[in-house]
Amino acid sequence: MEDDNLIVGIETSDDAAVYKLSEDIATIQTLDFFTPVVDDPYTFGQIAATNSLSDVYAMGGKPVVALNIVCFPNCLSIDILGEILKGGADKVLESGAVVVGGHSVQDDEPKYGLSVTGVVHPNKVLKNCGCKEGEVIILTKPLGTGIINTAIKGEIASESAYNEAVKIMTTLNKYAAEIISEHSISACTDVTGFGLMGHGYEMASGSKVTLKLYKDKIPYIGEAKEYADMGLVPAGSYSNREHLNGKYQLNNVDSWMEDILFDPQTSGGLLFSCSKEDGKIIMDKLQKLSVSSAIIGEVLPMGDKYIIVE
Repeated sequence: MEDDNLIVGIETSDDAAVYKLSEDIATIQTLDFFTPVVDDPYTFGQIAATNSLSDVYAMGGKPVVALNIVCFPNCLSIDILGEILKGGADKVLESGAVVVGGHSVQDDEPKYGLSVTGVVHPNKVLKNCGCKEGEVIILTKPLGTGIINTAIKGEIASESAYNEAVKIMTTLNKYAAEIISEHSISACTDVTGFGLMGHGYEMASGSKVTLKLYKDKIPYIGEAKEYADMGLVPAGSYSNREHLNGKYQLNNVDSWMEDILFDPQTSGGLLFSCSKEDGKIIMDKLQKLSVSSAIIGEVLPMGDKYIIVE
């Protein structure tokens, strides 16, 4: 669909739609919801809301209004739904936005998320393409939540792995977004279901560049290596690999690290490119946050593959 005021549509599989309302204001619209990844309903609500809000931050915006999206079976206590909604509301409150209602349907399995509206200046919209040769690539959260969630469902995850994964999944990208908003960012996205490789591919293909990632620089949850070696890898990891067949090159990458690279993330971090000079300053600020960030690669001229990992 064509509209002169549509700044970002579906052309490059970006994180949200952006529509210009005036010379100073554009609206960001996004929606996301999913089934529980943890048993505790309040924590699930926090994770789902944090994930839904993330797309607004990935576009350089500020969330302002959120609507609940609920699917819930009538065989479960309504108190469980209350805890889910409370978890979501607390994260929306932390973001500075407000919950103004929503919609619910009866379903056999609980599902929860948000439709979020955000605002951004039309000239400050961040897109998932625009990387420039010579820039660095920064990731603001460790990988491995998909593998840990699989271990949680199998009742194998350690308490420390569970706690670290929950901390990562409930940490708003608000704080990283506030830091990078003070600098010149060429491209930005958040790492979710397509994994680091999938979202990295979208950045590279949209920018017509090659991303070179360094395996030893990529942060991940420690126990994810152990669980990947045990075969606790979500099905989405395999579909992510199949989708990118022929578009990437792995040089001396262990199988467990390959699993982490393609691991579908829940409420993952921001992935963005900027100059080396800005990258150093940004990293100094990001180190003060509660989750690990790292410069994980660089932008090269377009080669035979969109992503090279070595």
